[in-house]
Amino acid sequence: MSLRPHLTATFLLGLPLVGTHVSRMLIGVTDTILIGRYGVDELAALVLATSYFFILTMLGSGYALGVMGVIANARARGDAAELRRATRMALWLSVLHSLLIVPLLWWSGPILSALGQEPRVAVLGQEWLRVMIPAMPAVLAGMVLNSYLAALGRPNLVLAVNLIGLPVNALFNWLLIFGHWGLPELGVRGSGIASLTVNWLQLAALAACAAWAPEGRPYRLFQRFWRPDWAAFRSVFALGLPIGLTLVAETGMFTGANVLMGWFGAEPLAAHGIALQIAGLTFMVHLGISNAATIRVGTAHGTGDAQGLRLAAVAAILLSVGFALIPMAAFLTIPETLTGLYLNPADPRAPQIVALAASLMLYAGLFQLADAMQAIALGLLRGVQDTRVPMVLAVVSYWLIGLPAGWLLAFPLGLGPPGLWLGLLIGLMAAAGLLMSRFWRWAGAQGAALARAPQAR
Repeated sequence: MSLRPHLTATFLLGLPLVGTHVSRMLIGVTDTILIGRYGVDELAALVLATSYFFILTMLGSGYALGVMGVIANARARGDAAELRRATRMALWLSVLHSLLIVPLLWWSGPILSALGQEPRVAVLGQEWLRVMIPAMPAVLAGMVLNSYLAALGRPNLVLAVNLIGLPVNALFNWLLIFGHWGLPELGVRGSGIASLTVNWLQLAALAACAAWAPEGRPYRLFQRFWRPDWAAFRSVFALGLPIGLTLVAETGMFTGANVLMGWFGAEPLAAHGIALQIAGLTFMVHLGISNAATIRVGTAHGTGDAQGLRLAAVAAILLSVGFALIPMAAFLTIPETLTGLYLNPADPRAPQIVALAASLMLYAGLFQLADAMQAIALGLLRGVQDTRVPMVLAVVSYWLIGLPAGWLLAFPLGLGPPGLWLGLLIGLMAAAGLLMSRFWRWAGAQGAALARAPQAR
């Protein structure tokens, strides 16, 4: 079997998924740029608050990412009941998670202060997080429906919804942050209200797509939605929780880095947030390819196609590495141009922040390959529903290697903010090596058995 059809199929499936992740990230970039032109303290608060919100979101997003492989596998086997029940229970678990984390969002201010953040930054961050409490169920349920539609072969619908949300979010932020068109000037709180509104509008659109798209109609996803299936609930929980914890391990490393960077002050934290968001924007491409890899590998796993599974994995790796070289070149050659977009040039602190952010972009360039490989490896492992051991490997890589290395280099060894980023790079490299090795060991040991007895798995 040729590799070319797998490259083409992964590219065509991954392209709208990449577009979806990039459009979501651009929503955050828009928020950051607009609030950065409102004030530096507000920018630092938004960087901190969005990191805090993101880590709680990632903990609950494991159900959406886990069910993606289940849907692809069940669809390949023609098991409509498993597909429908798993998706419904993923939606249930998303809502349950949203309710459980309300106290962490409402009383976030004291938590941020206890982590050593400046008092004004902590207060502003809590203001944004409290507004975003009702947004969490919309965010997580939307992620489940994203996975559902993508696994059914309609990622273009997800992309359309997110692309429409991008200018709507920008308009709402512009109106509510600065108080245009007679509306009140709400600053950070206005940014939160805009994000909350857009997330619920997008959820409504995704639900309509899931209910009415021809590919989804046979599964009747929302019919008798209230009816539980406890076996599916337990299965999705057991699969999704390790994924959520894996993502928390990764995002927690970066959130921990935000906290450590905050010890240097508001200006270094703002510079760190700018550099991290630019690097995160390019990471969305690898995340989209990773999602495509989960679906392609999950489909091959469901049909017992061992050779197709391996070729799908190789295709995803090649596509991700090929793209990684492009932003790597940009980060190393025009860092000041990229980072300068985020600040008001009239702000007296802008030149200092831009210079520091540009220096961090050199490390962001080196991030590209390591970050790409760990993302693809996780996607491949989710496709074969292997989530528990990868969780352990991620915790070791990010929390026992990456973050301690960053702290050691930044503070005791005196390298400052660049040392913190070097530690993050070390953690990503460890994760990439460990996770990719695990997938290929699985493929080597289990591929032949999968080909001989696909229905037994």
